[in-house]
Amino acid sequence: MGRIHSWDLSTGVDGPGTRFVLFVNGCPLRCLYCANPDTWRMRDGRLVTADEVVEQIDRHRAFITAARGGVTVTGGEPLLQPAFTGEILRRSKERGLHTALDTSGLLGSRASDEMLADTDLVLLDIKAFDVGTYRSLTGGRLAPTLNFATRLDRLGVPVWVRYVLVPGWTDDKNSVDGLGEFLSGLGNVDRVDVLPFHKMGAGKYEALGIPFPLRDNPVPDPELTDRVREQFREHGLRAL
Repeated sequence: MGRIHSWDLSTGVDGPGTRFVLFVNGCPLRCLYCANPDTWRMRDGRLVTADEVVEQIDRHRAFITAARGGVTVTGGEPLLQPAFTGEILRRSKERGLHTALDTSGLLGSRASDEMLADTDLVLLDIKAFDVGTYRSLTGGRLAPTLNFATRLDRLGVPVWVRYVLVPGWTDDKNSVDGLGEFLSGLGNVDRVDVLPFHKMGAGKYEALGIPFPLRDNPVPDPELTDRVREQFREHGLRAL
């Protein structure tokens, strides 16, 4: 059984094709730009069985297959519930569906080799490359994520890196170059998605009575976004 927030169908942002996206509850990080504070606490989630989730997947299976999509487990942080997440990935894989795991990598040690064998793609959220910035931005440590990235490379698991671009936080040229150099040394990074910071989750903070930490932070302009993407490309990476 697992604690989930919801499930939905999406296209293009959670892996290739049309995806059945499962949002689990619970996250050990508190990213200042998080758009889903309603997924932070596991106890706030709805308790479901893997059978219930798979039943929903089966309802959409024909459509997902025709659209060359699959199943993505995201959060919150899926590796906070490794047994449940692993079961969903395994049973999706058994159905011939493409599987993706969206994770910060902080709890990468909880992902067994067996789970990763059932994972066709990891969407790896690297929040920042400077250790101090990472700590201030997320409340967590960077090292476990980089260790997990290296392990995924060793296992040959394809990765899409997600990098949220926040002016004043993750736009430092040297840090971007440092991350680009690190990623270029891995053989499994298919692309880097540079995701401009947005404030679409601000209403959730208000509804929960929580101050939105980056309420007054500017969003990146197109020129900054293009500059960061070009920096990754200079390291031989496909940046979108």
